[in-house]
Amino acid sequence: MAGARGDRAVVLGGSMAGLLAARVLADSYGEVLVVERDDIGGSTTARKGVPQGRHVHGLLARGQQILDELFPDFTDEAVAAGIPTGDLGELRWFFGGRRLSPRATGLVCVSATRPLLESRVRARVAALGNITFLERHDITGLVTDEAGANVTGVRVQGHDAGSTERTLTADLVVDATGRASRTPVWLEELGYGRPEEERIRIDLSYTTRLFRLRDESVLDGDLSINPVTSPTHRRGAFLSRIEDGLVVVSLTGVLGDSAPADLDGFLQWTRTLPVTDIHDAIHDAEPVGDGTVFRYPASVRRRFERLSRFPGHYLVLGDAACSFNPVYGQGMTVSALEALVLRDHLSRGEVDPLAFFRDIDNVIEVPWQFSAGADLGYPEVEGVRTPEWEQSGMYMAKLHTAAAVDGEVTATFMRVAGLVDPPTALMTPQMQERVARGFEQAQPLPA
Repeated sequence: MAGARGDRAVVLGGSMAGLLAARVLADSYGEVLVVERDDIGGSTTARKGVPQGRHVHGLLARGQQILDELFPDFTDEAVAAGIPTGDLGELRWFFGGRRLSPRATGLVCVSATRPLLESRVRARVAALGNITFLERHDITGLVTDEAGANVTGVRVQGHDAGSTERTLTADLVVDATGRASRTPVWLEELGYGRPEEERIRIDLSYTTRLFRLRDESVLDGDLSINPVTSPTHRRGAFLSRIEDGLVVVSLTGVLGDSAPADLDGFLQWTRTLPVTDIHDAIHDAEPVGDGTVFRYPASVRRRFERLSRFPGHYLVLGDAACSFNPVYGQGMTVSALEALVLRDHLSRGEVDPLAFFRDIDNVIEVPWQFSAGADLGYPEVEGVRTPEWEQSGMYMAKLHTAAAVDGEVTATFMRVAGLVDPPTALMTPQMQERVARGFEQAQPLPA
């Protein structure tokens, strides 16, 4: 059966970006086929293709809103299933060693592990009827028309013994294979240019363990405890209550610093954090499973929108277009925003790839400036530091200090960081006045 735009769309990659792309494509194509190299099925555990899935993940507030738009009652169903939730502004946040004054924002934080969240999205996608999953298949290349002007399908090969390469024809192919995407190589092979790349090397590490608390009152009802890394406090952590009565703790190091995965080393590392809250919560907790380490060398932004030509019927989104430092929790939400851009383009007819890339560039720009700008605060990180960047950095440092005494500053910052409100919300005359006043009121940190 043909849809409004064609018979079949093929999505490369079955993680969050691919799932959300498939969801919007299902409204325009008779069939949507999601090709995935892993065996995903009904799994709610981390899989080989998503090594970061074992670590704390953040779905920003705007991402949560989009999930509810694309999958009605998604959050209500998560709550009914026992997944912990809370208000983003009422979490236990620490910036620069100071706790931000909590304030309700009306923005929901759903505290589920990445694999569980992904599995719930995958179940809703699969229930649509015209979406199917082709698992345990490698993507070996693109297929184009004779002129190489349009992509007409992909070549895939199954993992089963004796499997041979075959071609999947498609009216549209979407690459959502993540930061290891082969699109730049394929473009070069087809005679197109590789996109320019911007890299911000941060050498981040996550070391993560699960625990069962002996006394949950140590959390004082909080959903999470988050002393965030910064140039002045380079070791950070995220503790989140998750499903099944567990907490997940990810310790973060930058510029090659990394917490040990063994229990004793892990607990000792928590003593070096700028606040004692994480150590106080887990020092006598029951460990569940072994520790795991994930390393993230650099944020990468591929500037497809700057290319002069690009094959038709082919798009790139998610981490394949821009991979963000995961400590800021932006990746899944940006993928969700890009899915809305895709839906908008589909509603207007055949999608022009370069026009699509220009529009997702607008989506990427704000979170990229937020995360890349923060990472440039480390003197060792290479990158261009403009006078505007310096002014912004000084203002944000004052804002975080002011938020320690003014919950309204906290709430506004969380709405901007959650990609719900624009950055200009932090720069109104009223907010600048609150920041100046709060900065003056804040007590100096102990030496």
